[in-house]
Amino acid sequence: MFRHSHAFSGFSVNDLAAAKDFYSRILEVDVKEHEQYLELRLAGGAKVLVYPKPNHVPATFTVLNFPVDDIEKAVDELVSRGIRFEHYNEGGITTDAKGISRGNRGPAMAWFKDPAGNIVSVLKQT
Repeated sequence: MFRHSHAFSGFSVNDLAAAKDFYSRILEVDVKEHEQYLELRLAGGAKVLVYPKPNHVPATFTVLNFPVDDIEKAVDELVSRGIRFEHYNEGGITTDAKGISRGNRGPAMAWFKDPAGNIVSVLKQT
């Protein structure tokens, strides 16, 4: 039924201006600003809707994943831009000093939060 539908996902934030600055300036994502929301234009043509919500509660799961060729380089670059990575040692996920999960379930991966507290990741492209 939806095989040819150009589906998209979305998530809420509490401050649209802060989200625009973060995604466009820090992460260097192509961001199109609309009157009531932002549209993140990702490589490959995917789009993600970012909308303001007055009673926003940060997602407790990863809302956006960025595959990268070199996770070490990506983490170092993001740290140099002021990003602080999350550290986990629970539920089968353990991260190293840099915040990178290695050898757990799936590829090497590191998580950080956007200004609204939503969880975003970089992961080793497989």
